[in-house]
Amino acid sequence: MCRLQAKDELKTSSLTPDPNFGFLVHNNYRNSNFIACQTLNEFPMKILQATRKSLLFGTAITFASLLVQCKGETKKAPKVISNETILKAPEGFSVAEVGSDLGAVRHLTISENGDIYANRSVLKDGKAIVLLRDTDKDGTMEVKQQFGEVPGTGILTKGNYLYTSSNTGVYRYKLNGGHEIIDTGTPEKIVDGLIDMGRDNAKPFAIDDKGNLYVTIGSWNDACRDAVTNTGMMPCAILDSAAGIWKFRADKPNQSFVDGTRYATGLKNSVGIAWNFKTNSLFVTDHGRGGLHNFYPNLFTKKQEGELPAETLYEVKENDDAGWPYTYFDPIRKKRILAPEYGGDGEKLGGEDAIAPLMAFPAHFGPNDLLFYTGNMFPEKYRDGAFIAFHNQSPELKKGFLVAFVPFKNGKPAGDWEIFLDNFAGIDLADPKGELQHRPCGLAQGPDGALYVCDDHGGSIFKITY
Repeated sequence: MCRLQAKDELKTSSLTPDPNFGFLVHNNYRNSNFIACQTLNEFPMKILQATRKSLLFGTAITFASLLVQCKGETKKAPKVISNETILKAPEGFSVAEVGSDLGAVRHLTISENGDIYANRSVLKDGKAIVLLRDTDKDGTMEVKQQFGEVPGTGILTKGNYLYTSSNTGVYRYKLNGGHEIIDTGTPEKIVDGLIDMGRDNAKPFAIDDKGNLYVTIGSWNDACRDAVTNTGMMPCAILDSAAGIWKFRADKPNQSFVDGTRYATGLKNSVGIAWNFKTNSLFVTDHGRGGLHNFYPNLFTKKQEGELPAETLYEVKENDDAGWPYTYFDPIRKKRILAPEYGGDGEKLGGEDAIAPLMAFPAHFGPNDLLFYTGNMFPEKYRDGAFIAFHNQSPELKKGFLVAFVPFKNGKPAGDWEIFLDNFAGIDLADPKGELQHRPCGLAQGPDGALYVCDDHGGSIFKITY
């Protein structure tokens, strides 16, 4: 006779070889309340065959269930968000200080191999440019190299070159196949002899895909004002050599000012400049003028001095005129106003032929760099939008020293600007106590889509990831 043997517990959930069936059998079945016969010969063959079929069917189902279960239990590693800096970022973003005590780093660029290059407006250790390299990709910059003896602002990797600017020209260094500079001691001069009068003398630049080089030449005179009469020069002769964007060739050595052409005019000081490869056009952020109350107290109040005029974002095409010095843009009235140096009283409109800004920002914010985000790391809302580094503050709003974001759609702003990174100052701007910590000045995007921000006051470089 056949004796029934009951087993009350499941011992395991693994698959083991079974000599009777020639493939894996789930042990849930092997150890369950299953018929175990002392003598198989005593068991009818039909029952044995049925039992084997049941085992085969049950094992297949269990094996499939196990695969589905294992597949369903695959989980992504939890995202670790880290921010040990004083900066405030939106939810989900991490911030790391990857460089410190670097001096007056103005603009920066990231090469294809991840190397960070920053240009200084003041020499540190006798050098203008600093290179940071993370050799083992652990987030720490193991290599720091300094070179270049002429301070400046602009810096950009393009093709097989690193381009940099001084206050009078643009230079470039040849890169090797690993995107490293071949010779740091002998840069090639591309443009020289650009005017430098000491104030607003930075020469930031952008390069398009056709080899054109666009260089900002800012005005050293805030409103093209005659120092004796306090009236505006008519016409403003400064526009002949400054207050605009000049176009040169990025691949032609030893150019001078006369080799360039004035691409756009009426821009007082466009420190933020970027070529948008989506729209195939040039964008700039322009610094507005000042001195409305100081020079014309009978026309403008002290409060208006803090509110006017706007800092502006433009898309500029060849031969465009943005209106300086004859007019300024009022961010409250959202109109172009005739400058007091040229007969304005704060009410008269002017500049009918001047281009309109795409967006106006609070007065005195100091937009010092512009970057269009093309990476995939950040959420979709940031794709093709513009980041702007604001180097100063609004005395009326008690806000500033921040990085803003402007959403774009179809090449145009698609909503209001918003604060992306804040608290660079490290103090309460409404009740300032203590020392200013950082002033954001330059922006760059890494190969992985990370955003980098440099600070020319505290000498730091920050990396923002998502």
